[in-house]
Amino acid sequence: MKPWVEIHLIVPETPLSLRTMNNKTWVTEFILQGFSEHPEYCMLLFGCFLSLYSVALTGNILIILAITLNRGLHTPMYFFLFNLATMDIICTSSIMPKALEGLVTEERSISYGGCMAQLYFLTWSASSELLLLTVMAYDRYAAICHPLHYSVIMSKVFCSMLAIGVWVLCAFNSAVHTGLMLRLNFCGPNIITHFFCEVPPLLLLSCSSTYVNSIMTVLADAFYGILNFLMTIVSYGFIISSILKMQTAEGKKKAFSTCSSHLIVVCMYYTAVFYAYISPVTSYSAEKSKLAGVLYTLLSPTLNPLIYTLRNKEVKAALRKLFPFFRH
Repeated sequence: MKPWVEIHLIVPETPLSLRTMNNKTWVTEFILQGFSEHPEYCMLLFGCFLSLYSVALTGNILIILAITLNRGLHTPMYFFLFNLATMDIICTSSIMPKALEGLVTEERSISYGGCMAQLYFLTWSASSELLLLTVMAYDRYAAICHPLHYSVIMSKVFCSMLAIGVWVLCAFNSAVHTGLMLRLNFCGPNIITHFFCEVPPLLLLSCSSTYVNSIMTVLADAFYGILNFLMTIVSYGFIISSILKMQTAEGKKKAFSTCSSHLIVVCMYYTAVFYAYISPVTSYSAEKSKLAGVLYTLLSPTLNPLIYTLRNKEVKAALRKLFPFFRH
């Protein structure tokens, strides 16, 4: 009589980040590559990022408090600066906590839902900042080119409509991009070559057609990147022309000082945007995108309050009034 032979079938386990449904495997979480390819710099980057993030939060909160609590700053320029500071906080806070965690731990995973939420808030805040910079350029144009009619042009109602329009339009734009991303299938690999979730690297991971997403990305780039940039350039063309026509050197200096801070921020922000994103999805570069990501999600929110504060006597005076220790 032959002995029984036990046969053991070894079935490979499905990774926790993948889920099998209807004989198809779907991604349930993504891995943020971050800066893991340079482990020797992780602690240095953590220190730098944490410092910049702390300064960004502190600076923008101080600007919000100064504008809110000082009636002398309840003007159109500072109203839009208040909105810009709010968006800076949303932008950097939507990605930095997860990025900092990935630098000090081995935990670099982010759930599918968490990734989509991060994508939504990042797209919303980043696009809002671009529109706000254009609105702020128009505000400076009205102040310098039409000083006698400025209070009529930039009325409280009109400013409120502009701000609400920016928030709603950009929230809708973000909802469209996030919705289009949700309809895609992700069946592996699931490693995002970035330190946060954004459209280009996610499209490269999709195993379904991304044609509609790519078209919408190009249209968004054209509107937020190119059209807004051109409107800002046109506004500053009129501003510079008006300043050059002024008779006195003191008048020219005063007029330029009211828009120099904004001009610095515009140049800094658009440099990062054009460097990484005004290009087809197929030519996406991970390293280039990471650098630009640091510039507009961390460095820009950190420098914005410093630029507007250090170059603005009214904001500095308001901060000294609210916080006496700023006098020293």
